[in-house]
Amino acid sequence: MNDIRQFRIPYIIFDDQDSGVRLMNEFAVIIIPFLGTSLGAAMVFFMRAKMNTKLEKLLLGFASGVMIAASVWSLLIPAIELSEERGGNVWIPAAAGFMLGVGFLLLLDSIVPHLHPDKEKPEGVRSHLRKTTMLVMAVTLHNLPEGMAVGVSLAGAMMGNTGIAMAGALVLSIGIAIQNFPEGAIISMPLRSAGASRPKAFWYGVLSGVVEPIGAVITLLLAEQAVRILPYLLAFAAGAMIYVVVDELIPESQSGEHTNIGTIGVTVGFVLMMVLDVALG
Repeated sequence: MNDIRQFRIPYIIFDDQDSGVRLMNEFAVIIIPFLGTSLGAAMVFFMRAKMNTKLEKLLLGFASGVMIAASVWSLLIPAIELSEERGGNVWIPAAAGFMLGVGFLLLLDSIVPHLHPDKEKPEGVRSHLRKTTMLVMAVTLHNLPEGMAVGVSLAGAMMGNTGIAMAGALVLSIGIAIQNFPEGAIISMPLRSAGASRPKAFWYGVLSGVVEPIGAVITLLLAEQAVRILPYLLAFAAGAMIYVVVDELIPESQSGEHTNIGTIGVTVGFVLMMVLDVALG
């Protein structure tokens, strides 16, 4: 009887010998985070022009908690475990990849013109881009490392013998989609407040999430061509995600009043992603 490996999640079965099912699972892993952003952007049709400050802080904190937990359980720990299996200094790939990921996002943050919703002065190189375009660019920078994280995790699952299961890649994808939902709303609502129509604000929010599946596919292709550096790529994605959390999400959730709500959001998001990864991944 043929050996059939299966990863089980309630109501979902991944069968390595069924190429059609496997292809659909791989596509789902890539596209789910983008759907999270799109659904969040759709909230512009149902909410008031300006998002409640307490709700925004809660959502920012929640997104931070999810990204921190995903960086640790879904990226850094697998990077360390994979390095340990291959021998050598297990901490070098994780440390080097993490710092490179932070440096990469720091470089993009310094050169790409963008504007955060709560700021008046744009960041990056000087440009003549419209305010709405720079608002979208700010969220696009946030979404890029998430797409990279999904891509490298999926690559590890597809390669086999990496300690990363397809179920783990799917859990990471779902976790990122959960935190993308508030991010989609956080970009579309300020655009609406800035004078954009509801449909235009929605499509700008959707556009900001397109970079995720694109980044996932590019990272997936790079990882498949460079199996030996997979631990570095996993840690690289973790560093890029942590940069976004430390540089933008947490400061925004902790500015002004009601900072304790942002802290609660971090706690809930972290615990939820940790439980998802440990229980299902």
